[in-house]
Amino acid sequence: MAEDLIRVDEQWYVLATSSRADDRTHVLKAGESFSLCDRHGDMAPLGNGEAGLFHRGTRYLSRWELQLSGRNPLLLNASVSEGNELLHADLTTPDIHQDHTLVLPKGTLHLFRARVLRDGAQYEHLRLSNYGLRPESTWLELSMDADYADIFEVRGHSRRQRGHLQEEQLEADTLTLGYQGLDGVHRCTRIHFSETPARLNEHTARFDVQLAPGAHWELFISVLCEQDGVCPTPLSYPAALRKTQREHRQSRCEQARISSSHEQFNDWLERSVADLTMLTSPTPQGPYPYAGVPWFSTPFGRDGLITALQCLTVRPQLARGVLAYLAAHQADTLDPTKDAAPGKILHETRQGEMARLGEVPFAGYYGSVDATPLFVQLAGAYYRRSGDRALIERIWPNIERALAWIDDYGDADGDGFVEYARHSTNGLVQQGWKDSEDSVFHADGRDAEPPIALCEVQGYVYAAKHAAADLAALLGHEARAAALHAQAESLKKRFNEAFWVEEIGCYALALDGDKRPCAVVSSNAGHALHSGIAEPDKARRVADTLLARETFSGWGIRTVAKGSARYNPMSYHNGSVWPHDTAMIAAGLARYGFKEEVLRLMTGLFDTALAVDLKRLPELFCGFTRLPGQGPTLYPVACLPQAWASGAVFQLLQACLGLEFDAPRQRLCFNNPQLPDYIPSLQIRQLQLGEACVDLALRRHPRHVSVNVQNKRGPLEIIVRV
Repeated sequence: MAEDLIRVDEQWYVLATSSRADDRTHVLKAGESFSLCDRHGDMAPLGNGEAGLFHRGTRYLSRWELQLSGRNPLLLNASVSEGNELLHADLTTPDIHQDHTLVLPKGTLHLFRARVLRDGAQYEHLRLSNYGLRPESTWLELSMDADYADIFEVRGHSRRQRGHLQEEQLEADTLTLGYQGLDGVHRCTRIHFSETPARLNEHTARFDVQLAPGAHWELFISVLCEQDGVCPTPLSYPAALRKTQREHRQSRCEQARISSSHEQFNDWLERSVADLTMLTSPTPQGPYPYAGVPWFSTPFGRDGLITALQCLTVRPQLARGVLAYLAAHQADTLDPTKDAAPGKILHETRQGEMARLGEVPFAGYYGSVDATPLFVQLAGAYYRRSGDRALIERIWPNIERALAWIDDYGDADGDGFVEYARHSTNGLVQQGWKDSEDSVFHADGRDAEPPIALCEVQGYVYAAKHAAADLAALLGHEARAAALHAQAESLKKRFNEAFWVEEIGCYALALDGDKRPCAVVSSNAGHALHSGIAEPDKARRVADTLLARETFSGWGIRTVAKGSARYNPMSYHNGSVWPHDTAMIAAGLARYGFKEEVLRLMTGLFDTALAVDLKRLPELFCGFTRLPGQGPTLYPVACLPQAWASGAVFQLLQACLGLEFDAPRQRLCFNNPQLPDYIPSLQIRQLQLGEACVDLALRRHPRHVSVNVQNKRGPLEIIVRV
């Protein structure tokens, strides 16, 4: 319905046709595939109709609904396993009447339903059990369809022309649906049943079942997503589940484990670990955390870089994969249609039909101003965490090219600040992390005209140049190192002069094309603390401003302060709360020693996790002020899960503990470690630093937090500064 249309971002981003905040959807993801279904396990039109099985940006199943005896089963229970490997639901029949006579009382038949995704395939297990005292005859009917909608179509974009659905192919136990795309790619959905259906056509499979008392009937279904003849190798359902669970266990063994004395805080930690594991996909260059489901299940430069920064404590391997992948996809040429320039780091890449045809510019799109300095910043942070000199040597040419982009294309007017202006006719207007079209404005609400120099981006550049200087010194380029350090400090001086707005006690959101400050209190200023570009006296003012009632909702930091010209707590970027944003601000506060404020932000997001389903922080939520007895107001089309929302808890903990890594010197430092009063103790196990591995126990005391070494292997110096 037209009145349900919600514009949450500019044309290409998140268009939705109705809210799904009231729909408890279940998510599975594996590699290039993900599925969205309701609590019954059905994929039917719900909310804005995004349910389905998706593979490489295309929906291979748009309908997948079960009925028993011609009725929708009753839901008893449904959940996704703790590790996100398996969806399972318990269902039963309602009362079944025939000619006004009750022939099957509810609860007589039990239907167990389970599903796992793996390597471009969905495997489903159905088990029907008779708990009655007499034989029962019933039928199970599965309704199926595949519309092969591109993910951007599902998000609301209309197409003038589509490819053609192919005639179905029917065999005794297999149905194949197909689509010939305008991009020349043939996609098909191959559905195989372990038992031959009593009836099978292009939309329905029916199974007639007779069950003696206490008897069970089982059916296994595989759905293979095929593209241009490339089809997953079929597995049995048990084999697919075993392999997936084994891989998830292996992933957990390769990362540090954090647990606390607070059971619900542990639940938040475990959900975050499981979500990051699910969102991480293998690439030829290494593991990469895809940004989020459903809209962003693909590599995003900015999201991957920030997620990797967040997770350095527990899983530095993510940073290695992200750096290697983005280095391999760094822009080589000047291409305005993609907002690309030599040395620039990828914004996003898509594999669907519309991207391949150029109907959207995202097959390989470079329209983000911040991914390039974040790439260099992560390289420095990863080396301090891992001591992995070999990777730094390998990507040093990419780092130098990124620095060249910052100085040349990023600062096209030569004023010393990195700006952006869209060159692609259908790319993103705003190219910072707040990339909705209305997110950069002046105090009176007027649009800021490009080229735009964002507050936080200058901080990223400052951090990048210091990081690159340290790496240059590591590789023996002493003169280059000195020059980069000097450039960073010069930028810091000019930034604090140009961006500080005394009247608002904060840094400006941005400078517009005429170098006029956008005097708006925004969360962007908190990123200046994260990078260290803020002068100490100004950092104190920013902290006070961001923790004031106009900006801190009680749950997290609003993207813009209450009372700003475009403030709207229900907007995407102008008053909402983003967990990753709040966590980055917390890291910045910790950098300047504001630990009390860090604990407040930690508590706000922890309370948010307690209030939401599965303790899974959403991509964002509304910025309404926290009220007693009420939870946060959900944003209708937020991604769940979202990688940098899942990574927020680890960044918050690192900020609380003041944890710093120095792998080259085999040194681990805690700077004024603090824990909130609801976490008396914390354990960190399997924390690897270079050749060393350590288990630590932290305990909260009235005035400090103690750090005790429980086990240590290899040379490692542990320093606690109070």
